[in-house]
Amino acid sequence: MFQEILLTALLGIVVGLIDILPMIKMKLDKFSISSAFVFYFVLPFVIINIDLYGMAWWLKGGIIGLALALPTIIMVMKEDKKSAIPMVIMSVILGTVISAVHYFIM
Repeated sequence: MFQEILLTALLGIVVGLIDILPMIKMKLDKFSISSAFVFYFVLPFVIINIDLYGMAWWLKGGIIGLALALPTIIMVMKEDKKSAIPMVIMSVILGTVISAVHYFIM
């Protein structure tokens, strides 16, 4: 049990870093970077512990990642419309990566 929590937290840290590194390079504000990191740190806990009606693992992560990111994406679109597409892509890809790591490794 504790080992699963630790592995899930480690996965969240890795995925969070993958998402925020380009944001740091683009010199975005610390609140946007912190928000993205926290989102991707928590996302593995949600994806791993939810069952979507027997949905395939590779589809589940992408759908949950996108669904949970949509409110933030909509809010960001108010100020920066061109950021929406990369945010959608990253949420689907990283959600799927989380599902794949859970399926194949954990």
